[in-house]
Formats: sequence, C-alpha cells, structure tokens
Amino acid sequence: MAKSLDDLIRTSALPVFVDFWADWCGPCKIVAPAVQQLAKEFKGRITVVKVNVDQQPDAAARFQVQGIPALMLFVGGQIQWRTAGAIPYQQMRQEVLKVIG
Repeated sequence: MAKSLDDLIRTSALPVFVDFWADWCGPCKIVAPAVQQLAKEFKGRITVVKVNVDQQPDAAARFQVQGIPALMLFVGGQIQWRTAGAIPYQQMRQEVLKVIG
C-alpha cells in the first residue's frame, strides 16, 4: 500500500487520476460527481484519488496547484495531463481516454 500520494503516483501499476479539492470550493463540488463517475467507469483501468488541499498543502505545493479543482493524470510517475477548474464529465473522460487509450 502506498504511504503517500508521491508513492502512489510513482509505484502504481495503473494510471493515477488526482482531484485536488477543498470543502469550501464551489467548483470542486460541481466536479465531484463527474470524478466519481470516472472512477466507476474506469475501475480497474485507473486509480482515482481525491486530495484535500487544506489537509495536504504540501502535496498541492509539490504539484504546483494554483487553482482548484485541479485535475491531473499520471502514468508511470509522470504527469500526462492537467487542468484547473470545473470541466464537464465528457471532456474529463475524453482526456483520460487520450492518455490511456
């Protein structure tokens, strides 16, 4: 089991989709159901992780999160895609498919 977000990103056999969010963030709440849907649809193909930036500010700083929600997809420890702000599910899904095929 990965001890930290860095360990998970570096060691995961599956691509890792990370949602950086906070309780007070309205757009984060809007995007949350799409992230859950993504986790369901791609179960076994990607790992979906939510990181609360208020509880883990070091992780947010390491990945240069400027605005939230910040969505990132890592493959083999390397960032392959990132965006900030709420995006619709279909766009999120298309970006994941571009990366994982």
